[in-house]
Amino acid sequence: MPGPTNDDFDPDAVPVRHAATVMVLDDRGPDDDLHVLMVHRTAKVVFAPDMWVFPGGRVDPDDHLDDFDTLCRGLSDHEASTILDVERGGLAWWVAAARETLEEAGILLAALDPEGRRRTVAELRQLVRTDENLFPDLLLERGITLDVSPIEEVARFITPVGSPRRFDARFFVARAPEDQDVSHDDGEIVNHSWIRPQDALDRWRADEMTMMSPTVRMVACLARYRSADEVLAVARRRLPYQRVRVDDPDGDYRVLLPGEPGYEAADLEIETGWVRLWEGERP
Repeated sequence: MPGPTNDDFDPDAVPVRHAATVMVLDDRGPDDDLHVLMVHRTAKVVFAPDMWVFPGGRVDPDDHLDDFDTLCRGLSDHEASTILDVERGGLAWWVAAARETLEEAGILLAALDPEGRRRTVAELRQLVRTDENLFPDLLLERGITLDVSPIEEVARFITPVGSPRRFDARFFVARAPEDQDVSHDDGEIVNHSWIRPQDALDRWRADEMTMMSPTVRMVACLARYRSADEVLAVARRRLPYQRVRVDDPDGDYRVLLPGEPGYEAADLEIETGWVRLWEGERP
């Protein structure tokens, strides 16, 4: 039987899947200033090929629903669901954020015994890479509790119609664990970089670093701040969402927030996104 052709593709029929992505922050470099972890996706994947992104992946809110309050400390499932404005299963986004950061970057945003941390992280990562659905069960079996209280949700973007895969993605910020080193998986992820947000923007403008528009928008938000503490202080305030608009008069495709030049005249319908890191001034 012949396979589907381009004529068979119906963009309106592509399901929108839940996803979580994490901006892992650290103060680095000679000036000890803000850096964000970015990972480079292989050109062989269907979604976002050859793109620099933040670690992230799919979410199943109903998977392990009854175990969330055992798996996590710092937020109850009710509190997490309230933050995301979902009926239940909100902690699934935090669990997915931890799983994807482990799988793609080799670090676990979790509370572990210090003596066993490195061995446990490496073992968990290897098992999760064989089957990511094992992650909650592995944590439960080992009595590992994820400390989700330092992980804050700061944005939401929905992939526009037309993509072969669409996601309703929540963006989180978290500080990098002090005693863990990043290592990309050499599968879906072929490189990684700790980079100053402004440097990432400069490389994107120079066509040296390919990024999706929501990634560019969030990197631009981070570029306003000097340290991880400043970003996390704003994130913890959980400011109301601000809806993005797109200014694209000459193919520049700038995703804008209220207060930025051109926002009032920009298009509201091109990009579906909302951001909490919207303050223009430093905290």
